[in-house]
Amino acid sequence: MALLVLGVLLWSLAHLFKRLAPAARARMGNGGRGLVAVVSLAGILCMIFGYRMAEGAFYWGRSPMLVGINNLLVLVAVYLFAVSGMKTRLARTLRHPMLMGVVLWAVAHLLVNGDTPSFVLFGGLLIWALLEMVMINQAEPWTPPEPVPARKEIMAIAGGVIVYAVIAGIHTWLGYPTFG
Repeated sequence: MALLVLGVLLWSLAHLFKRLAPAARARMGNGGRGLVAVVSLAGILCMIFGYRMAEGAFYWGRSPMLVGINNLLVLVAVYLFAVSGMKTRLARTLRHPMLMGVVLWAVAHLLVNGDTPSFVLFGGLLIWALLEMVMINQAEPWTPPEPVPARKEIMAIAGGVIVYAVIAGIHTWLGYPTFG
């Protein structure tokens, strides 16, 4: 469990560093991006291996209804990632589509994974995403992106569905059946 907690902390601190210590991050210049990337990658690896090794109390499991809700929320979360990258119409309404995607993804996974390691992983990333949104809102004014062509909307939807299918396939291949 310690490795899992370390992974969530590394990820969170790497991403919050700019907000928690802006002067220190600014002094690092572009070289700081590499350090943040390395710490983030270390966090991801710790989360992956820590989650697979972790044991803990089990409170609830999957049910057909929760699996369906999970799948729908994850599909929307993946779409929000595409919205963020493509700056679609929804990105003009939501300030943080990518972080909102993380929130939906985490909530979806908590619905179907009621065990302690899942609380640490998905709950930790949920708290990080919410905290990140609050800190960004306090630090920076927001200007919505410029309008984009309708084809970007279609590309975001298609890309979201394709990426979701790939994620579902990888989950199934790893032994985590996505559709029950």
